[in-house]
Amino acid sequence: MGTSAAGLEGVVAGESEICYIDGYQGILSYRGFNIHTLADNATFEEVIFLLWNGWLPKQAELDQLRKQLVAERELPGGVVNFLRGVLEANAMDVLRTAVSMLSLYDAEGQDMSTEANHRKAVRLMAKTATIVTTFDRLRKSQPVIAGDPALGFAANFLYTLSGKRPDDVMEHAFDVALTLHADHELNASTFAARVTAATLSDIYSCVTSGIGALKGPLHGGANQDVIKELLDLGDEHEAEQKVLDKLAAKIKIPGFGHRVYRTEDPRATHLRVLSEELGKRTGHEKLYRLSRTMENTVMAQKHLNPNVDFYSASTYYSLGIPVDLFTPIFAVSRMAGWTAHVLEQYHNNRLIRPRAEYKGKPDGQAWVPMAQR
Repeated sequence: MGTSAAGLEGVVAGESEICYIDGYQGILSYRGFNIHTLADNATFEEVIFLLWNGWLPKQAELDQLRKQLVAERELPGGVVNFLRGVLEANAMDVLRTAVSMLSLYDAEGQDMSTEANHRKAVRLMAKTATIVTTFDRLRKSQPVIAGDPALGFAANFLYTLSGKRPDDVMEHAFDVALTLHADHELNASTFAARVTAATLSDIYSCVTSGIGALKGPLHGGANQDVIKELLDLGDEHEAEQKVLDKLAAKIKIPGFGHRVYRTEDPRATHLRVLSEELGKRTGHEKLYRLSRTMENTVMAQKHLNPNVDFYSASTYYSLGIPVDLFTPIFAVSRMAGWTAHVLEQYHNNRLIRPRAEYKGKPDGQAWVPMAQR
């Protein structure tokens, strides 16, 4: 056997045409389109189509996808009843379970044809967003909002969450944030989804595996830790010293460093700007200034760049999104990437079955009778 790598770091585990990353140059691209190009020009629906199909949609194709996403928003009654019964539960636990439940109400749930799987991907995109907003409305004893067919994906999410139609700046900021989170090659959750897909299990099982991996604080859960850290900094004059004290105590500051990037995470480049714009617009500019203080301090002391979680935290907070929904929203966006990777895995499948470098006792251990143990 070959040499092992802790956490499979640097190991190429498969081929894909979906996402390219160069961690040293800070490059991220979806299907050959640089993330900066997409953030500046694309809507999230265009990104979904691109990830699934490999090309930018024509107007008719985009209109059809938008129509399909609107048509598939509604949740089965059984899933809504489940949400009503778990109002105090962890939001990611609720999302993981509710997404898994969707398969029970899908007539095509066990149909593994390419066409059926594409239709299920549309349902997952639409209904995952509805699960998050419906759960939040129910737990606040607020009426569930069905959504407005005239609104795009990002605007509809904010509307069905808050009951207020977002202005153009808020809609654009959230749309860009969804684009930035849509895919990131073989990260932990996507790899988990592909491993499940490689067994030829159904797409609902695959993305449920992804949600389970995303929940962890070393993956999607980091953005919730970031906002808690920012809110704990308090006064701007004390912020730098508080960060220095934590670093001196060897306490990890969330939102910094990345397993792949050795320069600035290109997604953070856009989220920094969005954080500042939204902060000014919504009265949360202090959060942005605290973020800059933390960023500058960590950079000076540890030479670590902020990652996607760092500025997404203040961006979401400025949009009025509850803190415990930050990671579920990550899942709403990443559903585009997960489903794209699952569809790709199905198309050219081979069971993913790596080996482990054994470090235990040698074979041939003598059996010890119970009385002598």
